[in-house]
Amino acid sequence: MAKASDILYPLDSRPPLGKAVILALQHVLTMFGSTVAVPLLLGPMMGMSPEQIATLISSVMLCSGLATIVQATFGSRLPIIQGVSFSFLAAFIAIIGFGKENGLDPAGMMAMIAGSIIVGAVIEIVIGFSGLMGYLRRFLSPVVIGPVIMLIGLALFQHGAPKAGTHWPISGLTILLVIVFSLVLSRRSRFFRIFPILSAVVVACAVAGFCSWMGVFEKGHPSFVSLESVKSSPWLRANPAELILPWGVPTFKMGFIVAVFAGFLASMIESFGDYHACSYMAGGGEPTEKQISRGIGCEGIGCLLTGMLGGFSSTSYSENIGLVGLTKVASRYVVQVAGVLLVLLGIFAKFGAFAATIPGPVVGGLYCALFGLIAAVGIQQLAKADLSSDRNLFIAGFSLFMGLSVPAYFEGYTTYTPGAAALLDGLPEGLRTTIDSVGRTGMAVAALIGIVLDNVIAGTPAERGLSTEHAGEPEAPFIHEDHATKEG
Repeated sequence: MAKASDILYPLDSRPPLGKAVILALQHVLTMFGSTVAVPLLLGPMMGMSPEQIATLISSVMLCSGLATIVQATFGSRLPIIQGVSFSFLAAFIAIIGFGKENGLDPAGMMAMIAGSIIVGAVIEIVIGFSGLMGYLRRFLSPVVIGPVIMLIGLALFQHGAPKAGTHWPISGLTILLVIVFSLVLSRRSRFFRIFPILSAVVVACAVAGFCSWMGVFEKGHPSFVSLESVKSSPWLRANPAELILPWGVPTFKMGFIVAVFAGFLASMIESFGDYHACSYMAGGGEPTEKQISRGIGCEGIGCLLTGMLGGFSSTSYSENIGLVGLTKVASRYVVQVAGVLLVLLGIFAKFGAFAATIPGPVVGGLYCALFGLIAAVGIQQLAKADLSSDRNLFIAGFSLFMGLSVPAYFEGYTTYTPGAAALLDGLPEGLRTTIDSVGRTGMAVAALIGIVLDNVIAGTPAERGLSTEHAGEPEAPFIHEDHATKEG
């Protein structure tokens, strides 16, 4: 825990506005890469136009800003930035796959994503403000959470090399820059320790832009950079109709609601750890139960706003917590200013249009570098349980394998059986759709199997990783290092 005397700006302090804006901008730049990465992945997957992707990016920034302000002002009241979570990606991709199969346009897919987020957010609000989080925590051990997070990364394998392979020179440059900046130069430079991913994206885009300007990459080339959409986009998204429900009225499908809620469970457990980490970094000691409950409840409010404003589910960002420890600036006022800056970026339409010009190979290289990290963080979480226990090894291994294998069965990738279609034939449509949606989402499969087995098969708290007794460590909650956020 940081000593109070070491903190430059404590929780309740208010630095001068000019300095606060600079410190807040540092938070925005730190979370920028991870937050923009998700719409850059899902937007093209849905078949969105550059204009729609620009709107999606603007919506994401707006939602992150509002969620941050709510969290820092009314929630945990800790200096925590809220941003897009990768914990929901597998479920969102399953929704997009369903939408394509059923002829939905991008707006229709986003409406279904919004509906699932809204229901999950309401449940998260209830769990948070009712104080249920402390009770549910005992059912969600690292034995369950570890494989779920691993599958978030592993399930995205088809979006790494195939997207990077559209032009390997630029995507390869992106991967190389990420490795050099984050693992080599970060040891020598504070700048690269804070901004490794953002720096890699900027350099790779600059190279692609220069090659486009010189005529090396012509229009239609995967790495071609065009600023036409930036020129044609308006300066502001000032019309309320463009901000509220930009994709239309949300739609609700039970199977996808269950799949998305698996992401909410992972997100809540990660945030639980984040509150402790941030409070320690800020010199505030262990957060109270009420503080944690308000934090989870306000995360739900942030996600509810997200569903209404056309973005994706948000969660606390651990790399920004690391920034608090690095800079010794723990002022919630600074984070509130950062939330205001994010809101302004969300309303400033040209910002979203500019971010949407990032070439696909740069994004593909970023995914190759980051998605494996998500799986590694899952391993890190699982390691908090006793891995010498046959019980834990079986539950984790079985959950992980079935999280990969069951979706293959539901997708019909088999030479042994006709797939799940025959199994589901004859069931009522609602039940059939629910089972099919959950079965196609590895994260949901692993979560359901893990929760049941981990809570039915006897195991001590230390064995399950709910205490650190087996490791000889002081008892403290684990620190969430999200996927895309750790290096973002």
